[in-house]
Amino acid sequence: MSLVRNFASVGGATLLSRVLGFVRDIMMAAILGAGPVADAFVAAFRLPNMFRRILAEGAFNTAFIPLFAKALETQGNEAAVKFAQNIISSLIALLLVLTVLAEIFMPQLVMILAPGFQENPDKFELTVLFARICFPYLACMSLMAAYAGILNSLRKFLAAALAPVLLNVVLVGFLAVLAFTRPEIAQSGFWLSIGVLVGGVAQVVMVIFALVRTGFLPPLSLPKLDKDLRRFWTLAVPAIFTGGVTQINIVVGTNIASNEASAVSYLYYADRLYQLPLGIIGIAIGVVLLPELSRRLKSEDFAGAARVQDQSMLFAMMLTVPAAVALFVIAEPIIKTLFEYGAFSAFAAEQSAMALAVFALGLPSFVLAKILQPAFFARENTASPAMFAVVTVAVNIGFSLALFPFFKHVGIAAATTIAGWTNVVLLAGGLMRKKQFQLTRETRNGLIYLCLGAAIMGWVLVGGQWLLAPYFAADQFVAVRFVALLALVGAGAVAYFGMVQLFGVYDLRRWRRLATEPTKG
Repeated sequence: MSLVRNFASVGGATLLSRVLGFVRDIMMAAILGAGPVADAFVAAFRLPNMFRRILAEGAFNTAFIPLFAKALETQGNEAAVKFAQNIISSLIALLLVLTVLAEIFMPQLVMILAPGFQENPDKFELTVLFARICFPYLACMSLMAAYAGILNSLRKFLAAALAPVLLNVVLVGFLAVLAFTRPEIAQSGFWLSIGVLVGGVAQVVMVIFALVRTGFLPPLSLPKLDKDLRRFWTLAVPAIFTGGVTQINIVVGTNIASNEASAVSYLYYADRLYQLPLGIIGIAIGVVLLPELSRRLKSEDFAGAARVQDQSMLFAMMLTVPAAVALFVIAEPIIKTLFEYGAFSAFAAEQSAMALAVFALGLPSFVLAKILQPAFFARENTASPAMFAVVTVAVNIGFSLALFPFFKHVGIAAATTIAGWTNVVLLAGGLMRKKQFQLTRETRNGLIYLCLGAAIMGWVLVGGQWLLAPYFAADQFVAVRFVALLALVGAGAVAYFGMVQLFGVYDLRRWRRLATEPTKG
């Protein structure tokens, strides 16, 4: 299967998951609103998610995939399965210890994540309760990510990409029952936390079934401290910090924002929206790119590795730049259309929209990091990105503390954006110094034209928003708001792709060729 088709496969599955995620969040906003229970659930759900992305998706895949690819290329399938068996067994042992400790010390963890909640004892106790229910989700998702790493290394991307859909299917089902039965808000938060755990189990079952069909499901055993395990954790320890830099920045933001009422919820709903293109484009490309680069570099196909990274950059930015401009320009109509119902007020929509607009300015940097980091990881270099991550976190903390007193939650979003661009500058600079990354002239010119086309699209959206403003009013029917938003987005898409076609960046025949050209190596 071709590189672009792999991107599309993972991105399409991610899109389905995120669409269902929006349905989930719309229902959650109507049932929980943006008050204390919503803050408690968001903080509780974020805790296992943070550890999952740092330990599983970040450190595990970053260290595991290059080593697993090397075993496949040089030693064959049997050695690769044996390698995976020991690594995954060590991960499970670590997760068991971590889960037990977290359940015991959950009040202390919540104090670190959201210290401002202590001023409201009821909110703090709810957060601890919800977090204890949700935290075993970490073990489920980490195991799912481990098995997904094997599938991705085998270029079997679809099953792992579809697994997160199950979480949203389960949570939408729980929310539908809650909407029908209408319990107290605190009870709704409790049952939603149960739903998180159920969804995690469903995802593990799905990827295990997919892995059994490949014949690569490693049996579990007691971990053995051999040279492969030592090499894995040597790479994984710095990758824990590198892969989790975004999550660390989110924790910093949540920690500071917890001192302002409802700020955690405002940031959550804004984060959910800019995470849509980040997931579809950035994460999808990162998932495909790491195993592809690893296998090419292990087979010494350096020209192919450079070509893959160059194509990934242009393809990602062709979709990310207009998404960032659109989220910045029409943040308020998007938030109002999706969330301004039930307990979610117009004021909450305005506050979330301001945060979304600022997050949007950093969206390209978050996607670029997903493209640049695999170039380090595929070469088994996790130390350099880890050092860059230290700088990035320091920048985020500094700007968060400096901006929050003046701009509240919007200052937190601004600090995250500044930190994101700092990370990209450091990553690109590190690769260029070692001559491991260089854009072709065609790609550089293409990026310039993409930005110009997105700027023109932005002005079209400004005019369209002014014309359609009456249709986004709170007293309009839901269908009217959605039709108006679709019309606005459609006009922007026509303007953008018309411009890039005119500039010669988007050549349908070229992208069709890339979509059908098989991946080699």
